[in-house]
Amino acid sequence: MTFDSPLLLVLAPVLGLAVGAVALLARRRRVARAGAWSPELAARARAAGKTGPLLLALAGLAAAVGLAGPRGGRATVKAETQALSVVFAMDISRSMLAEDQKPNRLSRAAREARRLVQDLSEDRVGLVAFAGRSYILSPLTLDGGAITLFLDALHPELASQGGTALATALRQGADLLNASREAGDRVLVLFTDGEAHDSLAEVIAAARALKEQQIRLVLVAEGGVKPVPIPIRDSAGTLVEYKADESGAPIETARSDQVLQRIADAAEGALVPAELPDQAGAVRELLSAFQRAPTSSASTQDLLPLVWIPALLAALLLGAQTTTRKTAALVGLAGLCLAAPLTAQRPAPGVRDYQQGRMAEAARRLRDHLSPASSDTAFYNAGTALLGAGDYPGAEQALDRAAQSLDPDLRYRALYNQGVALLRRAGADSARRDSLLGAAADRLRDALTLVPGSSRAKWNLELAQRQRTPPPSGGGGSRPQPPPPSGQQPQDPERGPPPPGLPALSPEQADQILNSVSREERDTRTRRLGRARATPTGVKDW
Repeated sequence: MTFDSPLLLVLAPVLGLAVGAVALLARRRRVARAGAWSPELAARARAAGKTGPLLLALAGLAAAVGLAGPRGGRATVKAETQALSVVFAMDISRSMLAEDQKPNRLSRAAREARRLVQDLSEDRVGLVAFAGRSYILSPLTLDGGAITLFLDALHPELASQGGTALATALRQGADLLNASREAGDRVLVLFTDGEAHDSLAEVIAAARALKEQQIRLVLVAEGGVKPVPIPIRDSAGTLVEYKADESGAPIETARSDQVLQRIADAAEGALVPAELPDQAGAVRELLSAFQRAPTSSASTQDLLPLVWIPALLAALLLGAQTTTRKTAALVGLAGLCLAAPLTAQRPAPGVRDYQQGRMAEAARRLRDHLSPASSDTAFYNAGTALLGAGDYPGAEQALDRAAQSLDPDLRYRALYNQGVALLRRAGADSARRDSLLGAAADRLRDALTLVPGSSRAKWNLELAQRQRTPPPSGGGGSRPQPPPPSGQQPQDPERGPPPPGLPALSPEQADQILNSVSREERDTRTRRLGRARATPTGVKDW
């Protein structure tokens, strides 16, 4: 057990004795005044309220212990929800790059899937991507942020084999759903244009297997029925050429409604048309009719406030005093009821200094009160104050402990601040600059897995990546741009503009920087895949 104010705990016996002494003195004066009237009244005054001073002394002791802020124990908070098991199967073949739907088929499918992930926040969601082969990107999970992060990165270059294998995707999705032991309905939501390169009989057999395994199938059609070419664009989004076959003739792709309908009929599933402006809403209505299984989640909290225990003891002692000596106890209770509300627990030492901007004093106090038994929040507060005071090694050590918390929000903030601390150390330590920048990038990536939409974490991750020394290159290329300045202020990483003194980049400029890095990574991956594999002659790779 720990106390927020140990000094009050030491003074608690003194306060209890003081209250008892005052009560004893009041009793003696009351007996003396009764004796002035008559000996009989004095005898009655001596016989009544003998235990009053003792009870009031114990109540004062309990109140002082409560003011010291006792903390201890651990509690597990359980939440019961009703959940479905849903797997998204995303077609990432090159035909999904056709632009008969804006901006293209794949982007629209990913956008609708992201909306569904937000709507299914209490359901277990998994993700499968497929082209010529099928890949499990995420098992069934309640972490919708991780699924959204994978959806943002979908691209045909993620697949090591081109083409469209619908049967493989159906079987992979079924295997992932069959691994779930929950009792609710299992649903496979397949986003595709229906252009299958495996045999139709094999696809129909896989769809019928879904029906036999009691897996619901929802097909979401993408693309138009009119044949269109498949554009190939460079990293800047400029059209380079159109996808061509071995003879050099442009390849055209179109949505195959006949194939999609036959798959839906074989699995007794539902088909969501591509012409619907709100495909996510249509899928959500279908899922609302399915049976959900009860599921529970638990989180652990340590060092809980225990001020209620001494407060309850003090109240019971005052109640006992009320039954023996009504006058004094009732006056005391009335005074407590009419008093202004007071806070049950004082802020931790150093928190007020931190709130008033005295970072060095806050860091010193918060660090001095740390112990192996301190809570994760205490380590986070100390690390953040040390970061604001410029003690980056101390901040990293404290934040590393806070990053082990079971609370996702606390873990995200600790990882973000730790990444900022490493960024600032890298700016002052030229000898270890690259290693510190790499560690900062790792912490910021971990933070983004918890909160994928954090613009501040993306901003600082971009800074860390651009400040690292580029590897030597034997060929030509564009001249590297100078890196931007180091990290931002750690406080409140999700709100407000960048702190003063940092480059005043607009959100549009920041998005352009992030998009350029994404394009560079995609181009590098494309070149590596191109060297690693070659498309066999006569095999469709779109």
